[in-house]
Amino acid sequence: METIAPTPTHCPYCALQCGMNVTSLPRGGIEVTERPDFPVNRGALCGKGRTAAQVLSPAVRLTAPLVREGGRLVETGWDRALDRIAEGLGAVRERYGPDALGVFGGGGLTNEKAYALGKFARVALGTSQIDYNGRFCMSSAAAAGTRAFGLDRGLPFPLEDVPRTGCVILVGSNLAETMPPSLRFFTELRENGGTLIVVDPRRTRTAEQADLHLAPRPGTDLALALGLLHLVVAEGRTDEEYIRERTTGWAGARAAAMAHWPEYVERITGVPVPQLRETVRMFCAPDAAMVLTARGPEQQSKGTDTVGAWINLCLATGRPGRPRSGYGCLTGQGNGQGGREHGQKADQLPGYRKLDDPAARRHVAGVWGVDPDSLPGPGRSAYELLDALGTDVRALLLMGSNPVVSAPRAAHVEERLRSLDFLAVADVVLSETAELADVVLPVTQWAEETGTTTSLEGRVLLRRRAVAPPPGVHSDLYVLHELAGRLGVEKGFPTDPEETFEELRRASAGGPADYSGITYRRLAEEDGVFWPCPDEPAAGTAAAPRPHAGTPRLFLDRFATPDGRARFVPVVHRDTAEEPDAEYPLLLTTGRVVAQYQSGAQTRRVAELNAAAPGPFVELHPRLAARLGAADGDRVAVVSRRGRAVAPARITGAIRPDTVFMPFHWPGEGRANTLTNPALDPTSGMPEFKSCAVRVEVLGALSQDAPGAS
Repeated sequence: METIAPTPTHCPYCALQCGMNVTSLPRGGIEVTERPDFPVNRGALCGKGRTAAQVLSPAVRLTAPLVREGGRLVETGWDRALDRIAEGLGAVRERYGPDALGVFGGGGLTNEKAYALGKFARVALGTSQIDYNGRFCMSSAAAAGTRAFGLDRGLPFPLEDVPRTGCVILVGSNLAETMPPSLRFFTELRENGGTLIVVDPRRTRTAEQADLHLAPRPGTDLALALGLLHLVVAEGRTDEEYIRERTTGWAGARAAAMAHWPEYVERITGVPVPQLRETVRMFCAPDAAMVLTARGPEQQSKGTDTVGAWINLCLATGRPGRPRSGYGCLTGQGNGQGGREHGQKADQLPGYRKLDDPAARRHVAGVWGVDPDSLPGPGRSAYELLDALGTDVRALLLMGSNPVVSAPRAAHVEERLRSLDFLAVADVVLSETAELADVVLPVTQWAEETGTTTSLEGRVLLRRRAVAPPPGVHSDLYVLHELAGRLGVEKGFPTDPEETFEELRRASAGGPADYSGITYRRLAEEDGVFWPCPDEPAAGTAAAPRPHAGTPRLFLDRFATPDGRARFVPVVHRDTAEEPDAEYPLLLTTGRVVAQYQSGAQTRRVAELNAAAPGPFVELHPRLAARLGAADGDRVAVVSRRGRAVAPARITGAIRPDTVFMPFHWPGEGRANTLTNPALDPTSGMPEFKSCAVRVEVLGALSQDAPGAS
């Protein structure tokens, strides 16, 4: 039998970007196997990664363009579909102007696609109205990190440093379910004598692994961090030499923290004072320690300040910029990091440059061959863009996102999408958002195309094409090339990903996220390259210069601020945008389950994953369930000021009595984001997914035919 060599590549799902091998079998079918040489997962794959090839099947994915005729989507050819999109976009631009055109991208798009999409919006369409679903991921952490350190990269150190530190405070992350292969780093941390503290309103699978679990009331992470910093100061645990030599702004941050004494913080958060003191003792005892945040503290209307308070705790104890220490954010989406670095975000140009910076505009415009003055200014953030659909923004091109399920106040967002003059969607599957479109384009996915992604470590990786796509399926780069030509821009949108990456390298050169020293050849030969990696010789002889090695660890010598010092930023606790009251007496928080991913558009098409997680549910504490008269499995309605979601009750002592939890992967009556609050962080534009006021109504026993029934 013929031996077929596997193609080494990376998982399409979360920001770990686990290494895997993909093989196209001679008798049909595609096999995913372990790749033990890749350092992040060392061969381990979660259920989503193991079954990823099933979404490549023509049985579950789009294989032909669709156009709407007589209220129905029907198959058509590529030329007709592309002509229809160009006509739809062109007609709206001619009637209402370029800013009536919107572009919405995704954190799963490769760097090449994200780069080309941002360029397409600003050059081919001339619109400022572009953003992406990564705004809903780690934008608050990005804003806080930039404010404190002058630069945002999810983790400023590789994951391999985690087992070698002394203590980790993990805030608002259930990584045992969201990125299971990463749990081994935290297991090794404890095996090496380190300690793990988990902050989460629920006793999750991750919290079960912790030495100490803090269960604050949702929306109070800011007060918790301030209370810990108060104790650090009161107990004399600050690193005064570090503060003096490597930071500025300590006096203001210190004064703000001292207004949050332990008993006050206990009243706000529900975390007992002895646990606060134990947390400070465990965090300050070792020479090295880390704070890692995720969506819990970030998806709040005060998310930037909340993350800033955790950064202040790290700075006061001398952690950032030292070996095996510091602050980091666990990025969620597969290319959530790279997706915002190269132009999808409303206010950014490639290389993490600011769109309103004249020097940045000149540099990127020079690479693109356009007048800097022709580039539009910053546009709306993601939810603001979705909220403007059908009014200020009349047509939308959407790639790789499913806001009908994933956006806050989702019923309203669905209504706005329906009100558009024209909607075009490019996706792998017929998502709930694609079902509303005037034109749907079938595009290639991870194993069918080559491209780069940037993991949560800031490690740029090469995903290699391993299998051929079905006939009639093209890449997003092809879509943008064809649309640009139809809109009068004949050059500048290549279909070859390596050619696109070469232009990205030039556009990013000299920027904060400098990829200019990274090439496809290097990525193929190495286990990825950490940015920044400028295109200049590093240490070596003049006769044999070596390329820049990349930067696995940031800030060891200086921070990325003008004076090289980190910035303390004074912050104070404030309530969530929507506190419980007599009508809505409970708090809802949302999250993920291990067998599904994001809006579920792809994972809900995999039988094994659906068997493990067939539908939504509502977690209730036994005391709350008893008060409501709810039994395990009863249908319950969760009601907020924005709508109503119905799902079976799951009674568990793993959640606070004042809190209910719903996963957000499903559409229909169990759609959790029908309920969530779009109140925005004023700095990051992040909606308040993690906390809103609700009530619960018991509807009765669950039918055996309903999803989730057993």
